[in-house]
Amino acid sequence: MNHRKTADEILQLIGGESNVQSVIHCMTRLRFNLYDNSKADRQALEQVDGVLGSNISGSQFQLIIGNEVPKVYKEIISNSNLSESKSTEGESKQKKNVISSIFDVISGVFTPILPAIAGAGMIKGIAALLVTFGWLQEASQTYQILTVIGDGAFYFLPILLAISAARKFGSNPYVAAAIGAAILHPTLTAMFAEGGSISFVGLPVTIATYSSTVIPILLAIWIASYVEKWVDRITHASLKLIVVPSVTLLVVVPVTLITVGPLGAIAGNYLSTGTNFLFQNAGIIAMILLAGTFSLIIITGMHYALVPIMLNNMAVNGYDYMMPAMFLANFGQAGAAFAVAMKSKNKKFKSLSFTTALTATMGVTEPAMYGVNMRLKKPFVAALIGAAAGGVLYALTDVKAYIVAGMAGLPGLPTFVGPEFIFAILGLVLAFVAAAVVTWIIGFEDVLAPVEETTTEEKAVNTAEETDSEKASEVIASPLTGEVRPLAEVSDPTFAQEIMGKGTAIFPSKGEVVSPIDGEVVTLFATKHAIGLRSTNGAEVLIHVGIDTVKLNGEHFTAHIASGDKVQKGQKLVSFDIEAIQAAGYDVITPVIITNTAEYEDITALAEDTVNSGEAILDLAVPATTSKEAS
Repeated sequence: MNHRKTADEILQLIGGESNVQSVIHCMTRLRFNLYDNSKADRQALEQVDGVLGSNISGSQFQLIIGNEVPKVYKEIISNSNLSESKSTEGESKQKKNVISSIFDVISGVFTPILPAIAGAGMIKGIAALLVTFGWLQEASQTYQILTVIGDGAFYFLPILLAISAARKFGSNPYVAAAIGAAILHPTLTAMFAEGGSISFVGLPVTIATYSSTVIPILLAIWIASYVEKWVDRITHASLKLIVVPSVTLLVVVPVTLITVGPLGAIAGNYLSTGTNFLFQNAGIIAMILLAGTFSLIIITGMHYALVPIMLNNMAVNGYDYMMPAMFLANFGQAGAAFAVAMKSKNKKFKSLSFTTALTATMGVTEPAMYGVNMRLKKPFVAALIGAAAGGVLYALTDVKAYIVAGMAGLPGLPTFVGPEFIFAILGLVLAFVAAAVVTWIIGFEDVLAPVEETTTEEKAVNTAEETDSEKASEVIASPLTGEVRPLAEVSDPTFAQEIMGKGTAIFPSKGEVVSPIDGEVVTLFATKHAIGLRSTNGAEVLIHVGIDTVKLNGEHFTAHIASGDKVQKGQKLVSFDIEAIQAAGYDVITPVIITNTAEYEDITALAEDTVNSGEAILDLAVPATTSKEAS
């Protein structure tokens, strides 16, 4: 994947940079808040190289990218004026109901802090494993420091949430962090621990625990965003720097301690109590339903809406029932994709299925879901069934998560360290195997065509109309004068890995491309850097001058033919300025590719070291049964 090209195409098709209010990314998705979703060409976006699918959750426009999402996101940010901070200019035209708005806020607040939570969770898991296996003692200083590293992000979670929420609400993140720090201050914590009555200017302060909590700080920063904007609006510009943050802190912190905080803490406790009641009294039904439908929740992106509940359960109870369901869903998707890999007859799709199955076991399921299981439909249903089967075992054995997993996959197994650890492992195996078996039994309609994403240039060449010419063995002449090099030395993996077909490469010493065959020009790209030809015997040849030279937009290239022209071997096709192209920072190595490689029994390079244009360079051999008979 060319990450820069993918990012540029996404920005263009999303309605342009001016249509983007904000953009962030999670493990596999780009999450856009657009001013107008109708300006996004969803169908075209799903055809962009690297985009696995799209989804609109609430008002958030999501593009599923997979493992490459951080690199695509980086290109978007690096080559635009966008940032992950919410824009304060203009208003979105999207109509939001209350539920959609709540989900949008939760997703937008929690996504940026997930790396910190995931990393801390993994450290907690490692520490727990070291103690479980007897490699560390709880009294050792090493264990205590590991615990500090793992607990830090969770104890001070309100501060992390405050910064992220402020960005989402459009207020000052550092003032928000100060609010979070105030409610966690050691002096206040000590006052709460003493248990006596506390008041502020005569108003009673309710004792509550704020470390590791979620709801109180979210409510506090939401209120702070309105207070800050109101004070900013009525304050003279010369006084804003001092007055706005001072008044915001003086109003919001006491309001939080007196009313908002206790209410949020109470709501969080009731939420955790209700969740536990559901799983403890209707455990089998609850776990089967949650595990069996969690993949559907992931598709909508609403699994992030459950994160606050999971974290709150951990803070209040020390364990959570929802996270295990996410693990089961992921292993169900992995099992289904694995069965597809075992049963598919298409080598490339088999490889894709196996790779995405492995990725799903590591906790990243979108590639398996969108690239394999949902594409074939029946395996996706099998994945849901497999996850539900694992849910039965989890419910019967009361499996719980004891720490927040970094990933809901193999790296996150320490989350289950506790009395039910062995049953947690068995449940994941059951989900995987059940999904695989069901997929194998119900079957699927196999993918027959090659499963490879092609660029615009490749599609233009590979989808060209076939002629009535019968294939025959053929010798292809060199279109350039220069040094012959193997394709493996080309920096572009599309050519180096022979994804487009076999051939060779030439480092030109003369800036002139001539026709290597008698035939016609199928495609001359507008940028004149690439030519697609078809010989009278049916060979399809792509000559791609330089790497990434499409970015020159035709500069330094001169075309002497046009698409559809008949050409003779040795006829000048394109001339180009080697020095100017190199001075612009581009490699001029030129791949010469036979794009219909599959139609030949063998393709052999005939030239080594240097070659002159017109000299034999490739020998294309076809089976004797398909060659033209001598007349």
